Amino acid sequence: MTDSPVAANQLREDLSIDQRLALKTAATRLQSDFADMFGVETIERFLHSSYDQFAGRATVPNFLPLLAERFARQRLHALARVEGKHHDGKPTVLFLCTHNAGRSQMAMGFFTRLAGDAAVAWSGGSEPGDEVNPAAVEAMAERGIDIAHEYPKPWTDEIVQAADVVVTMGCGDACPVFPGRRYEEWILDDPAGLTVDSVRRIRDEIEERVRRLLAELEVPVEA
Repeated sequence: MTDSPVAANQLREDLSIDQRLALKTAATRLQSDFADMFGVETIERFLHSSYDQFAGRATVPNFLPLLAERFARQRLHALARVEGKHHDGKPTVLFLCTHNAGRSQMAMGFFTRLAGDAAVAWSGGSEPGDEVNPAAVEAMAERGIDIAHEYPKPWTDEIVQAADVVVTMGCGDACPVFPGRRYEEWILDDPAGLTVDSVRRIRDEIEERVRRLLAELEVPVEA
């Protein structure tokens, strides 16, 4: 996926005054955090292109600037890693499925909970949905893991390139392939349209696979 070209100082005429102000505030926060790595133009380009990724399918437009900021922050961290501007040595795993609404979100939830600060997990989809599957949210809540605040998002080149391991779950040929990455394909049922009872089985299999992956990466598991 590529960014839509947006000049750093371009005024978004399609946005409300409140949305423009929110994006300006988000840009200020991102510039504060990434000023030693990237210029203003790069930061604002990533923010605005991240906004565009969600604008066409957002159900609550007021949340768009916040989603754009969160996604831009993740992408800038990834770009810094790819360009050698920042590397904390932590293993980074990217979980990919079609809609980024069920399997990949559950996998990221387990990975983040079990690895703590010792490793990094990201997720994405080839065709992001509108919301995280409510049955997956409920099934994970039963295990004390909250994925309700997550959101379906696409993958981008810099995120894939920054990952040490890319785990794909049913996105087929749409999943990106870059040399030098470790790839795994997890064959799992799609929880879309399933009851919570059915999703529990998928959830438990994902947990087993995540624990196995963490052991292979020699990442200590938190209790």
